[in-house]
Amino acid sequence: MIALLRGRLLQKEATRLIVDVHGVGYEVLVPLSTFYQLPDAGAEVTLRVHTHVREDQIALFGFLSPLEQQIFERLIGISGIGPRLALAVLSGIEPADLARAVQAGDVHRLTRIPGVGKKTAERIGLELKDRLPPDLAVAVAGAPADGSLLRSDLLSALLNLGYHRPLADKAVDAALEAEGEGATFERTLKRALQHVAR
Repeated sequence: MIALLRGRLLQKEATRLIVDVHGVGYEVLVPLSTFYQLPDAGAEVTLRVHTHVREDQIALFGFLSPLEQQIFERLIGISGIGPRLALAVLSGIEPADLARAVQAGDVHRLTRIPGVGKKTAERIGLELKDRLPPDLAVAVAGAPADGSLLRSDLLSALLNLGYHRPLADKAVDAALEAEGEGATFERTLKRALQHVAR
């Protein structure tokens, strides 16, 4: 089983990479959260890997952080959630926001992830509640409920629309600053979209 790959990033697409390790090209599927942190093609990269074996296929799923990998492995442990949907979940919500949504039973937040319907969201909320990585569960439990949740929801929305992380970060920050104390999701998202369209 492959647990880690270190090599040259030969090809880089939104959810698919080819990593050259001593002349052998490995295809690795990654969530957008990993993709946006990767260096440019040609650079060295180290990925933690989950090897998924089926009768007809062996697939490699790569992550830059241990936390992403832990969440991925807990998601695919849920009945009816395969590795592709687990990647979509990681691509559509930050780990801390996922933990908050799971702990609060916020099905609506989970259904905003592309590919996640109400029944799947309910299953994720129910089955992940006691299986979150300990560090993440503790960090979220001790975090104040402030504007950071609005910020992460806005950021997630822009990333799901296909905007790159650095541009999305700037647009969200500018929109939140412009809206001030009474910022709402809809109004601030509209302002952020105007910012990225400039």
